[in-house]
Amino acid sequence: MANWIDNLIGFISPKRGAEREAWRQELDYMRSYDAGAYDRLNAGWSAFNQSAEMTDRTDRDTVRARARDLERNSDMANSVVGAFRRNVVGAGWKLQARTEDEELNKQIEESWREWCKKRNCDVTETQSFSQMVRMAVERKKVDGGILFQKCYIKGGIVPFKLQALEVDELDDCMMSPHDKKNRVVGGIEYNEYNKPVGYWIKQYDVTGYQELTPRYVPAKDMIFIWTKKRPSQIREMSDLSQTIPRVRDANEFMTAVSVKQRIEACLSVFIKKEYPTSGIGRSSSPAKPEISYEGKMLAPGMIREMNPGDDAEVINPTGQGTDAAQFTKLLQRLIGAGQGLSYEATSRDMSQSTYSSARQGMIEDEQTYIEDRELFEEFLDEVYETFVISGVLSGLFKIPDFWDPDKKKRYLSHEWVSSKKGWIDPLKEVQADETAVKSGQKTYQEIAAEDGRDWKDQIDDMAEVLAYGKEKGIDLGGMIYGLDETDDTSTEPSGDGNE
Repeated sequence: MANWIDNLIGFISPKRGAEREAWRQELDYMRSYDAGAYDRLNAGWSAFNQSAEMTDRTDRDTVRARARDLERNSDMANSVVGAFRRNVVGAGWKLQARTEDEELNKQIEESWREWCKKRNCDVTETQSFSQMVRMAVERKKVDGGILFQKCYIKGGIVPFKLQALEVDELDDCMMSPHDKKNRVVGGIEYNEYNKPVGYWIKQYDVTGYQELTPRYVPAKDMIFIWTKKRPSQIREMSDLSQTIPRVRDANEFMTAVSVKQRIEACLSVFIKKEYPTSGIGRSSSPAKPEISYEGKMLAPGMIREMNPGDDAEVINPTGQGTDAAQFTKLLQRLIGAGQGLSYEATSRDMSQSTYSSARQGMIEDEQTYIEDRELFEEFLDEVYETFVISGVLSGLFKIPDFWDPDKKKRYLSHEWVSSKKGWIDPLKEVQADETAVKSGQKTYQEIAAEDGRDWKDQIDDMAEVLAYGKEKGIDLGGMIYGLDETDDTSTEPSGDGNE
């Protein structure tokens, strides 16, 4: 707007236009922040303040489409997505029910493992629950979010399954709310506090064409996984949005380098002709049969005669991709940094890493994964609570006082144990854990949880193995309590006075 006004004033009165530009430059020099200046260096930087939804809605579909294109065609984009999939989910989470009733805990855990199979948890019966969560992590990074609808249908151990929905299926064109007091924005119905109360889902026929009437799903039956970064944000935005231009540049650069290297690997021969191919004088017939070079190729040990006056010039392009390798590493570092990850986590290149640097990088990367892991553990909590309630309603779990408000929370109490993390140096890690336990900095429960194990199960397994080894007369080390009085290892005094 300011440029348009300045141009208009300058056209009517060049003097007033020049004075206005001089005052504008003077004000630029008096600004407190260089980032707010409109000088020559920032002349092309146009930015506006508006709500998150106004900022996102115009670019959301384009950014998502480009992110999906890179997901299909870019190795660097997949290295970022794969790092999150491996470290946020890994081998999945193990359920530990905490109802204070060991028998009930065991029944719930066994039923949960059975429900997590694809025939019980997925409406389409094509994915297990762990596979659905891994897919959700990928869609969260690429698309910005994913929806799961709770479907209360028969066909499993409990009348409850999940249906995965893409964010594209939210009907952006829907304007009429289910409740007249609400409003619909981006396919989601909100109340006066901008709280989602329902979702409008597009419907398709068997041929893939969209039907005219969308389906309304109450918010209590829908789980929307996405990251909110601003108070005014109400829809998702691809997590790759910051790094998409950099990944695109890397792809274009590598394509150009690849073409250049292919050209440099070629060997060509050009024939220079000094005399005409016809004979000397007025005769149009050649002195001898002319040798044609069409289709000729070089071969090892080849001896071939050329036409008189012809000379062969060899074209052998040379070059090396050393600079390209360094530049590619730089791009990979920037792409990883844009997602909060180290270069090693995305490139899998450990050639320049030491134990200390790899350990520090793993710690920093873990802080990045924690954010998404926390988000998905909330998703697991909601799915688990719905599973238990469905089990109670269907009679799978016999809990007469489940609906008592004071006891319901206890029956829904549980913990998630994440999958085991690999060790860089097992000896150093074990020594560090041993020191932490002895000094009171960690408990045995924490060590077992970091190892992806239930500490009670681990102790039971240890006791079973040691007892079996003792029974067979094999010393497996460790510590065995409750030795009987006839055990040869008893430390009771023998009574001979020589102890």
